[in-house]
Amino acid sequence: MSLTHEEIPIDFDPRWLAVLRMMKERFGKKPELESILFLIGINELGRIEDKFTKEQKQDLMHVAVCKLLSREGYYRLAGWDDENWPLYEATQKLPTWTAAEQEVIIKQSIIRYFEEQNQI
Repeated sequence: MSLTHEEIPIDFDPRWLAVLRMMKERFGKKPELESILFLIGINELGRIEDKFTKEQKQDLMHVAVCKLLSREGYYRLAGWDDENWPLYEATQKLPTWTAAEQEVIIKQSIIRYFEEQNQI
C-alpha cells in the first residue's frame, strides 16, 4: 500500500477503526493520535520505564514517526545510542504535505504497522 489519499476518509476506514477499537480494549479509552505514536515509540524502544520525561515522550513519538515512515524509504534505522535508543537518519527529503495529508499518511502507516504485527 502506498501512502496516498484513499477513497474512504481515513477516520472511517474500517482498518483505522480496528486500530482504535484494539487500543480502547487494551487501555480502556479511545486514544488520541499522539498516544498511539507514543505507544509505538515505546514498542520500538523495547522497554517501559517508570516515568518518561516530557522530552523523552517527544523523542518516543519521533521514533514512532521515523519507524512508520521508514517503511516508505524516508528514514532508516542507523543504530542505537549509548542509552540504547534507536537512531534514525533521513534517506530522502519528505514531500511537502499539508497537515491533513500528514495525518492521513501517519494513520495509514499506523494501520500497516499493526497489520504487520497481526494486532488488527
